[in-house]
Amino acid sequence: MNLLLRSWTTWTCNVFLLLNTITGSFGQYSSGAGYATDEVSTSQIESEPLETGPVLEFKYHDHEEMTRYLRAISARYPALTALYSIGKSVQGRDLWVMVVSASPYEHMIGKPDVKYVANIHGNEAVGRELLLHLIQYLVTAYKTDSYIKWLLDNTRIHLMPSMNPDGFLISREGQCDTVHGRHNARRYDLNRNFPDFFKANTKQPQPETEAVKEWISKIQFVISGSLHGGALVASYPFDNTPSARICRSSVLCSVFQSYAHTPSISPDDDVFRHLALVYSNNHAKMSRGVSCKSGSRSKFEKGITNGAAWYPLTGGMQDYNYLWHGCMEITLEISCCKYPPAHELNKYWQDNKESLIKFLAEAHRGAHGFVMDVNGNPIDRASIRVKGRDVTYHTTKYGEFWRILLPGTYKLEVAAEGYLPQEVEFFVIENHPTLLNVTLHSAKRIDGGPYYRPPPLLARPPPTPSGLFSTLTNSFNSFVSNIFG
Repeated sequence: MNLLLRSWTTWTCNVFLLLNTITGSFGQYSSGAGYATDEVSTSQIESEPLETGPVLEFKYHDHEEMTRYLRAISARYPALTALYSIGKSVQGRDLWVMVVSASPYEHMIGKPDVKYVANIHGNEAVGRELLLHLIQYLVTAYKTDSYIKWLLDNTRIHLMPSMNPDGFLISREGQCDTVHGRHNARRYDLNRNFPDFFKANTKQPQPETEAVKEWISKIQFVISGSLHGGALVASYPFDNTPSARICRSSVLCSVFQSYAHTPSISPDDDVFRHLALVYSNNHAKMSRGVSCKSGSRSKFEKGITNGAAWYPLTGGMQDYNYLWHGCMEITLEISCCKYPPAHELNKYWQDNKESLIKFLAEAHRGAHGFVMDVNGNPIDRASIRVKGRDVTYHTTKYGEFWRILLPGTYKLEVAAEGYLPQEVEFFVIENHPTLLNVTLHSAKRIDGGPYYRPPPLLARPPPTPSGLFSTLTNSFNSFVSNIFG
């Protein structure tokens, strides 16, 4: 452990020197000072009251306006924010991410990274503006709100206001149900463009989804929310259904299994239901479960739903986050109208503010700790599996892991190549995360013989292509999803 702490201290001391020489893994990544010269003058920033920061109206901001605002915030709050781009859209617009944290430029060892992604469908615009207001609220409340200070001192929050800036450009305010602007510039639905565990996704990967995949492969996010519009519900994995894997020999099964609308239960169903309820119960209206459309059968008990029970889809982002990277993501449908009039945005902010904050704090629930060798060195990519839950998580390069769990007794299976596997029993309580450090012993024989290599606890591989009827089934899924959001 001493070696781990010395390594962390050395790395922390050098981080500001590195910032002057690197461009970053995700393109532009800069403190706000570098942005003030172009769009925001220094005198303008200095004239604004410290407690309010750059002015943010309740209106829709186009890409240039959003960029200027993010740069202004980064310039005004360099100790709390860091702005970077993970890539570009088809038409060359930056996919901006703002980090809000007491440690914006460096990962805080032992403290989780979390994220929100909005506007994945270009015409679902409310989430885009809510994330801008969330940024504003977090940085201005840091010195006066003890809860916000605790959250930012112990969490790195990454906020992407728009994953689909090209689609947003052609969308129109006041259009509640249209699909115009939903897709990216190549007419791909980005929330049907990720690898899928249950069914091969044959859609051509798009720049926006490729950028997100690279992003979440480099930062181990613990919890995530994807903000959508067109309904009022918190939806959780799985979005697709296991029957897609076993029905390939039957034409009817292959096509129609997607419309059975039965739940597709994940190994962490209890945790996902809890996370969805955290958002719904802190929302002003969502927990009532009221349908957006009069006479609709889509009424959600307590304002939550299993994704496949609502309607199945292939290539969704939340299933990909969970199964490929151990990030517990849920989909947040936050407005009945996909692109409501701007004068309603203040109401949406007030409805969602508490939910947006309390949901991110759930990253501190359950168990977290380090996996190390006998000398206190971190073990990278050690597999972490809770017995009875068939999803594998992995440690970071610092040996860290996080596992969101509800109160109870669990057994943790830990394994890494070249080490003897270990099983640890532990408890989770309601009000405080369990710190769980695990030491693995080398499997090398004392007499210098070969390593004993225990079978690694690997995540399940993605399936092979589902065959002839994949395209037909996906087109039915796209049709249904365009209706519901």
